[in-house]
Amino acid sequence: MPEPNEPLSRDFFDRPVLEVAPDLLGRLVVHHTPDGAVTARLTEVEAYDGPNDPGSHAFRGRSKRNGTMFGPPGHVYVYFTYGMHNCMNLVCGPPGMPTGILLRAAAIVDGVDVARKRRPSAKHDRDLARGPARLVESLAVTRADDGADICGTGPLLVLHGEPPTRDHIRTGPRVGLRDAPDFPWRFWIEGDATVSAYRPHVPKRRTS
Repeated sequence: MPEPNEPLSRDFFDRPVLEVAPDLLGRLVVHHTPDGAVTARLTEVEAYDGPNDPGSHAFRGRSKRNGTMFGPPGHVYVYFTYGMHNCMNLVCGPPGMPTGILLRAAAIVDGVDVARKRRPSAKHDRDLARGPARLVESLAVTRADDGADICGTGPLLVLHGEPPTRDHIRTGPRVGLRDAPDFPWRFWIEGDATVSAYRPHVPKRRTS
């Protein structure tokens, strides 16, 4: 049995995205930075299946923004969204197949004081990484981390942790998507307080 603090192998990520995604629940993401280390236990993720998925950034092919998704598995894809937030994905599958998993929510299990300083607006610890932008902010992941190797010896790693049993994993539609909103490719740990609230995409109304 691997130790909880042992990094996940490249082979773990070199699998179909819908196999890797639920298997990420309960894993630990740790980021060592000059102001301290924070460790988050993943409680909610979303799978994106590249050319087979209209909701994926890579559905229409490679671009300057999504290039990391086409690289080898076990790396981080960080993108800027809504003009204000970064979100973090883990690349999986073979090189050239741009599939990835959005980290939607987590429980901070180590470095809580550091995460609180980064997220002073959080009223409760359960809200420190409840949502993809909050998770990234608590871990201090930025666009500079795009392409980071999470299976190596760098400051940003994903560890084995303690995955939940399969009967505690639930699946449903992804949050806020305009394209392919009904694909049941969001996975979460049932009953965990850090899981984000489900919100469907709401089309913008034209104003006269």
